[in-house]
Amino acid sequence: MKYPVTLDALEVLDAIARKGSFAAAAADLFKVPSAVSYTVQKLEQDLEIVLFRKQGRKSVLTEAGKVMLEQGRELLEASQRLAVAAKKTHHGWEPVFNIAIDSILSFDFIYPVLAQFYEIHPDIEINLFEEVLGGAHESIRVGRADLVVGAGLEPVLGAGLRYQVLREIEWIFAVAPEHPLTREPLPLTTAAIEQYRFIAGKDTSRNQAPQSRRMLSKRPALGVPSITEKVRAQSLGLGVGFLPAHRIQHELEQGLLIALPVAGVQTLETIHMAWKTGNKGKVLHWFIEQLGKLHF
Repeated sequence: MKYPVTLDALEVLDAIARKGSFAAAAADLFKVPSAVSYTVQKLEQDLEIVLFRKQGRKSVLTEAGKVMLEQGRELLEASQRLAVAAKKTHHGWEPVFNIAIDSILSFDFIYPVLAQFYEIHPDIEINLFEEVLGGAHESIRVGRADLVVGAGLEPVLGAGLRYQVLREIEWIFAVAPEHPLTREPLPLTTAAIEQYRFIAGKDTSRNQAPQSRRMLSKRPALGVPSITEKVRAQSLGLGVGFLPAHRIQHELEQGLLIALPVAGVQTLETIHMAWKTGNKGKVLHWFIEQLGKLHF
């Protein structure tokens, strides 16, 4: 199949549009003017369109030429990205890297690390997304993510994954200040709690049964998409539940939430980074090293 629109032709078109004349474009591209004219004439003949018209001493794009230029520049940029990606891949740097962050953590910690990374590798595409409960481990197992940060459940041994401990998380049972549970004897019992609605982060797993965490209520839960929304819903008195202590310091200090002790409930949990054992990519190991230095 013959393709009349070549990258060379698009570069010529771009240069003429930027410089305003065939002669200036030729100088910019280190070509003789006749080569530039020939490229444009051949492209016009092959496509049976007119790309430029004369306006005084300038060559001005026609409407067809404007379309060709706009989409042609996208192709030129894509070809440059392709070349960079191929070169980086050859040297072991993944051109695209996906990081899943468990909802237990806010995204604040990752942005300074990304700023450091982009100073070194501005052409690598990084994608961040949030996972809840079992979705964190699933994302790494099925390949949605190359690295998961903050996986809150105990690691599944023998799953072809590697883990690195990040920190221990304390879970606090918290309610709005006007909630009836604030008037109950402490520590709260399961019997006292179970009559009230829980706010639950909805598991983002797609290929396995959804999980729940520290659900002590017999009533239907209010499902929300993240810890951020769980904090908000509980602050508004829509329900109760356990929240990561480091995510609600502001709400506790401002009196928007009240922490209540609960009898017989494990409140400490270890979170991890996780990645596939066979992944030797340099982007992965750069992030493992840098994130391992942080104090979460």
